[in-house]
Amino acid sequence: MKIVFRLLSVAVLALTALAGVLVWRTLSFGPSENPVTQGEENPLPPVPEMNVDRMSSTLTRAIQARTITLAPGDPREGQEGPWLELHAALQEAFPTVHSRLTLDRFEGLSLRYTWIGSDPSLPPLVLMAHQDVVPVNIGTESDWSHPPFSGQIADGYIYGRGAMDNKGAIVALLEAVEQLLLDGYQPRRTVVLAFGHDEEVLGQGAKSMAETFAAASIKPFMVLDEGFAVIDPFPLTGKPTALVGVSEKGYLTLILTAKAAGGHSSMPPRNTGAVRIAKAVVALDKNQLPAAFEREPVQQMLRQTAPEMPFLTRMAFANLWLFRPLIEAQIASDGATNAVMRTTTAPTMLEGSVKENVLPQAAKVTLNFRVHPSNTVDDVIEHVRRVVAPYDLEIEVLGVPADTMAVSPLSGPQWESMRTVAAAVQPGALVAPGLVLGATDARWYVGKASAVYRFHPAIYSRADLNGFHGTNERLEIANLDRMGRGYAQLIKLASETGLDRDIGLSPSGTTP
Repeated sequence: MKIVFRLLSVAVLALTALAGVLVWRTLSFGPSENPVTQGEENPLPPVPEMNVDRMSSTLTRAIQARTITLAPGDPREGQEGPWLELHAALQEAFPTVHSRLTLDRFEGLSLRYTWIGSDPSLPPLVLMAHQDVVPVNIGTESDWSHPPFSGQIADGYIYGRGAMDNKGAIVALLEAVEQLLLDGYQPRRTVVLAFGHDEEVLGQGAKSMAETFAAASIKPFMVLDEGFAVIDPFPLTGKPTALVGVSEKGYLTLILTAKAAGGHSSMPPRNTGAVRIAKAVVALDKNQLPAAFEREPVQQMLRQTAPEMPFLTRMAFANLWLFRPLIEAQIASDGATNAVMRTTTAPTMLEGSVKENVLPQAAKVTLNFRVHPSNTVDDVIEHVRRVVAPYDLEIEVLGVPADTMAVSPLSGPQWESMRTVAAAVQPGALVAPGLVLGATDARWYVGKASAVYRFHPAIYSRADLNGFHGTNERLEIANLDRMGRGYAQLIKLASETGLDRDIGLSPSGTTP
């Protein structure tokens, strides 16, 4: 009995010690002493009221202009009509902007508006959005509550392709500048509005605009593009959280091809090209690259949001040595959280035969990968080669892949301005850095600007987020007002703060 008692005593002591370690690590897991959460808040400057009716009607017209891009090089010659229709609507809606700012065109259809500051030597603030939209999948038009290119206003929302991605931002940015001009405001720092025309197909317009800054040895003070917003509720906390994109995942597309003899479908051999492709897709789906929680900015996001996580969730992330398998299983069940934590594998296009009774001689699948900071493009390619090796496939890299972008500063005047504006969108919401899951035009400025962020001053629900590239894309009219005010506040903050602390400045801050 003494031995049993001693064993039980040892077990109780071990469990007590383990519990103590778990609780201590949980309570210690949170924001570190760094500028992300420290420092005196910048006061929000007053801004004029936004004309919500004008913004709403202009966004409707913008959605009706079908600026759809499908492949690099779009729009083709003779197909520029929708872009010109959009430009005309913007010029009509915002006459003061078009009479007072300099407008330059790049690659024919990308627009850059320049508002020269009173001190042109200061590096400029660059605010971005894009004009083009993805198509609506053929046959799904009837799934929409309102026609996808109607721009219809219903129940406090504007419906249509491009409402969120990204014409709402164009309208809100122009409204912010229009109202500031009418209010007599003059920024000290030059403000640039850069609206690419082909972001959905590699963004050559935005690239051309970014290159002019580099060619003139100008390093913008800050660049802001699409990316995150206030997410309500944020999956990890169940509470509203303002995520500011400080980096974005890399991008890789591979085409896998299974060559075969083809022939008549009445005499199919075993393991046809289509079958091998199917097996490869299933194998890649089952063999995902591992989740990673320790790399920045993911770890920064987890620590920053930890105080608002449920206690058990916080305990799990604080003690990955024990709970990693449990967390990975839970994360994998949700597309949004899974994408934040690992490189994702998405089969997007399948090709086979030209006729139902003909076996394909070349079955193909196109796979799109969004590369996590824990991996490189080369890591992903090697992973695919290893997984599909049994199926005798050819592997082709499509386009120019990109590794994960560098993480922008979480201190200094740029971050403080950005954080202050983000916090004001929904008072009480936590502000945290985040890893943007999709590719944005902002990538062309990484390494060429002092800070690159990705954020809409808006509040999005999970239902709203499903509209990105999906059915029933919509933008709440209240978000148009929030975005207009947020952009105006940021213009004022960025123009008046950090004037003696700018980092990485060129001899001249004038706009090319």
